[in-house]
Amino acid sequence: QDYTWEDHGYSLINRLYPDVGQLLDEKFQVVYNLTYNTIAMHCGVDTSMLRRAIWNYVHCVFGIRYDDYNYGEVNQLLERSLKIYIKTVACYPEKTTKRMYTQFWRHFKHSEKVHINLLLLEARMQAALLYALRAVTRYMT
Repeated sequence: QDYTWEDHGYSLINRLYPDVGQLLDEKFQVVYNLTYNTIAMHCGVDTSMLRRAIWNYVHCVFGIRYDDYNYGEVNQLLERSLKIYIKTVACYPEKTTKRMYTQFWRHFKHSEKVHINLLLLEARMQAALLYALRAVTRYMT
């Protein structure tokens, strides 16, 4: 059974630490929804599918999968070098190199690459919280 932030984690953390759930949720939403609607030289682009693919790929790396998400999107939208970069930053941040940073999305702005980093770090934090909160839920029941 899925243990999601929206359905389980948010309410539990708010019960344990009032208002913290709201603060964390706002933090996740700000980073997730951040967009200039551009990709490289293209303007007016809906980047929501890309942002969702990155978020769900990070969760997938940590063993969290959602039944209602088509993971084929991840393979369509994320090139191999980006997936390697995401996995390295999320799992082994000390092994991340400048070369890895420059290898993915060569024609993209640094602000877009920074947004990728923000997305993956917040998704990683949410994944860690989900594991911890699920353990607390199991302990409490």
